[in-house]
Amino acid sequence: MGIPADRLPDETLLAGFGAGDADLSLAFVRRFQRVVFGVALTVIGDPTTAEDVAQQAFERAWRHAQVYDSRRGSVRAWLTTIAHNLAVDVIRVRTSAPVDPQDLPALLTAMTDTPERFAVAHDNAAGVRRALAALPAGQARAVAMAGIYGMTARQIAEVEGVPLGTAKTRIRDGMEKLRSAYLREDVGDE
Repeated sequence: MGIPADRLPDETLLAGFGAGDADLSLAFVRRFQRVVFGVALTVIGDPTTAEDVAQQAFERAWRHAQVYDSRRGSVRAWLTTIAHNLAVDVIRVRTSAPVDPQDLPALLTAMTDTPERFAVAHDNAAGVRRALAALPAGQARAVAMAGIYGMTARQIAEVEGVPLGTAKTRIRDGMEKLRSAYLREDVGDE
């Protein structure tokens, strides 16, 4: 008689899972279901959504079982990385709202001209507008999309229709110029 499925090595269970073996698949899911759900729940915080992410993680592991490489880490680490990445993607989708770049100047003005902001820090709002206006248009849009709307460099690249590296460079260069502008203003105020 053979070894019970629940006592087989992780790699063997993964291979059986990928091949569609019912017994090995069941043993694989049972072995890792709590940890995969736990990772998703920790990142997302919502049990219902974490269940969906855990399901997606197992589906992805099933589809990509043949590319698992034990030299790069354990099955557990590979599977929890899949779950973590999927959970982070869910969070990103929830928190990012695409904005038409042509709407950014009006939105920046609206955000910085509220009575509360004006009363608290009218110089800062005006300084941000001045510093953004001094940037090249591509950098100003990239900085605003990243800083105000929380968009990732990849999302900015897609919206702007530029390569990812260009979006990253625009964000970095724009932020450096803003820092320099604020450092000069702070030195001048003292």
